[in-house]
Parts: sequence; structure tokens; C-alpha cells
Amino acid sequence: MFTDQSVQVKPDTRNHKGFFVQDASYKFMGIDQSGWALICIDDATCHYVDPDNLQDFEEQFEA
Repeated sequence: MFTDQSVQVKPDTRNHKGFFVQDASYKFMGIDQSGWALICIDDATCHYVDPDNLQDFEEQFEA
């Protein structure tokens, strides 16, 4: 759907475990059934975050 799009996280974003997420460019992989957005820096580093914490998420994906 919207996978493989480049996104940024807002400052002080935490993942689903409560840990801060590094401020970097991520690849948006999708949203799971529970509503968390999966974002990855590379093949080994991924995080589940609240979709509201993605920069320009609505503007990139509304059409």
C-alpha cells in the first residue's frame, strides 16, 4: 500500500516498548493490525511507533 516510503520521526518519539527512537530517515513498512507503524533504518533495525509520530505522514499518504 504505502510501503517503502521514506519517513522521518518527530522529536522524542518512542517505540512500542517505550524506548526513544533515533532521529533518522526510516523506510515505512506498513501498519500492523494493532495500529502501530513499522519503520526500518536497515534490515536489522526496525521499530513499531505511533503513526502520529511520523513527520508529514498524512501529507505523504493522502491522495
